[in-house]
Order: sequence, then structure tokens, then C-alpha cells
Amino acid sequence: MEGKSPRLLTFNEIRNNPAIITYIRKANEYLGVLGYTEHGFRHTELVAVTARRILMELGYSAREAELAAIAGYLHDIGNIVERTHHYFIGALMAMNILKELGMEEKEIAEVAAAIGNHDERYGHPVNNISAAVILADKADVHRSRVRNRDFATFDIHDRVNYAAEESELELDPVNRVITLKLKIDTRISRVMEYFEIFLSRMMLCRRAADFLRARFALVINETQLL
Repeated sequence: MEGKSPRLLTFNEIRNNPAIITYIRKANEYLGVLGYTEHGFRHTELVAVTARRILMELGYSAREAELAAIAGYLHDIGNIVERTHHYFIGALMAMNILKELGMEEKEIAEVAAAIGNHDERYGHPVNNISAAVILADKADVHRSRVRNRDFATFDIHDRVNYAAEESELELDPVNRVITLKLKIDTRISRVMEYFEIFLSRMMLCRRAADFLRARFALVINETQLL
């Protein structure tokens, strides 16, 4: 029996797929049990939309931007199995899902590479899509992601995320500068604590911006630090 003909899947098809919705919901639920911050639909939607915006505003093709949105939406799906290797598991899951939905192999490879390379410990920007997903994912630092409501039991990750009152990824296409702007309540967490847990993420963001022929900047409380 002949397989499905390759077709151009859209972000809307992915975000409305019942199986994908279930996997993201359950993955976020399991991470909650383990004490991690929110990795559900708020996060996946934001990463998808931001990744697409990055490529569109920097002048890349509309199709690459759409694939970045798809990869961004699926990037944490591997958490349904386990946390430590979720980037690797998620890439394999996405390959199977996207093949079943009829996406062509070349696009599956690009999306899988982006998902498999978004982790700050082992990831590398290997294509434009992966670079956009890295930047969009690591920019999502915000108090709305903190699930723990007992301030007395906050660990450093809870404190840093809860202290982040505002988070915005600003693009300057003309000068090709990608700036992460944060407003941190230093009564809750010192800026140094942000670097203590997120320095590797910022270095990966710098490499991702370099891949897109752009410069990464970090501004915290109106002071440029990178």
C-alpha cells in the first residue's frame, strides 16, 4: 500500500491535533509532579509564536518560519516520557508524529534537529529553525511559570522565575540585534542568581543569534549585561 504523499503541514494543524494536545497536557502534568515550572500550552504557544516571529522579522522564508512554529510547539513533548533526555525523546516522537501526518522527510529532519538541539547542556544551533527555537524557549522566564504557591519553599529556580515580572524578546532587523529584556524584582531574587542558573542558556542564545547572523543582547532592569 502506498504511503501518504508529502504535504505542507501547518502550525494550526499541529496545535489542534488531539494526540499532540494530549501529550503536551500529560507532559506538563508529569513535570508538575516532579516540581518543575510550567511547560504546558502557555509555554508551547509562546515558543512557537516567538520562533516564527524571529525568522519572519529577520527575513527568512515563510515556510522556515512555519516549521519553527511547529518545532517550537513540539519541543517539550518528550517530557511525557522523562525529563533528563526529553530533547532526544521529543525529537524521535516528533519524527513519528510528523511522518504519520504526511510531512516530507526533509522538513521532518529540520524540525527534529531543532527539537533535539534545544537543551542548553547538549544543544547546538544546527539550522535556522533550531536557532529560532532556542532563542524563543530560553527567553521564556516569567513568574507565571511558577507553580509552587508556597514562597517559603521556593528553590532558586522558583525564585528567579517568580522575580521575573516582565520578559520580552525584542528584534531589530535592520541592525540584526536580538535583545532579551527582563524586569526582575531584586527583592525576590538577585540578578546574580539569574546568571547562576541561566548562564548556559544565555551562552546558547548567543550562539543561536550568531547562527542567524545577528547579535544577542541581554538587558535586565534597563541595564545591558550582554
